[in-house]
Amino acid sequence: MSHYIVARITIEDRSEYTKYEAGFVDVFRAYQGIVLSVDEAPVVLEGSWPCTRTVLLEFPSADAAMGWYQSDAYQQLAQHRFAASAGDVVMISGLP
Repeated sequence: MSHYIVARITIEDRSEYTKYEAGFVDVFRAYQGIVLSVDEAPVVLEGSWPCTRTVLLEFPSADAAMGWYQSDAYQQLAQHRFAASAGDVVMISGLP
């Protein structure tokens, strides 16, 4: 069953965040993920959406998603994101 990572990110330092972006694909591709959307101007239908970037990733399984997120390579790369932004990141399961 597919699993999705949804990230709401507020980028505070674009130059530092660029370092994260530069290494993202190399780490991500090893875990069979698909980038479904990266949007900096979503249409807000209800409520508020104060973040500057919204990301939607798809993985074939929870194990693949967690393997990517918890990998040493991603956690090392993510230090640039942590230093450059604040965010909320969740994993949700797809329908069976």
